Amino acid sequence: MSDRERTFVMVKPDGVHRGLIGEVVSRFEDRGLKLVAGKFMQLDDDHAREHYADLSDEPFFEDLVEFITSGPVFAMVWEGKDAVAQVRSMMGETDPAESPPGSIRGDLGIDLGRNVIHGSDTEPGSAEREIDLFFDDEELIDYERNDETWLYE
Repeated sequence: MSDRERTFVMVKPDGVHRGLIGEVVSRFEDRGLKLVAGKFMQLDDDHAREHYADLSDEPFFEDLVEFITSGPVFAMVWEGKDAVAQVRSMMGETDPAESPPGSIRGDLGIDLGRNVIHGSDTEPGSAEREIDLFFDDEELIDYERNDETWLYE
């Protein structure tokens, strides 16, 4: 299938500490997306700054770096048809108060600074850049799920 793409998703420290990794993974699997990489890790300051480099001029940048390095995260790569758009839709708005019920942030997020999840944005190359920042090529597993013929035409 030529329109299959990959995107980066990370359960942030608040989601990890609240035991939400399984819930997040289940939602993406239920949607028909395929997990092709996953890593439980602790980000250091340099990694966090590189990850959020596009926000370095924002007044909240230092708080963001401090938060994302405050505890473990669960980094993932998901694959599927229109994966970037699907994940963005499923996550909801950055501010959980503006996210619809049924979205991850709408159901599980507490506030703007504790919104459980990060996902690649729709800017061209964003998903590839984030995947490369968190995973080596050999950590991305190519395989076919046995239900793929039922998910895609």
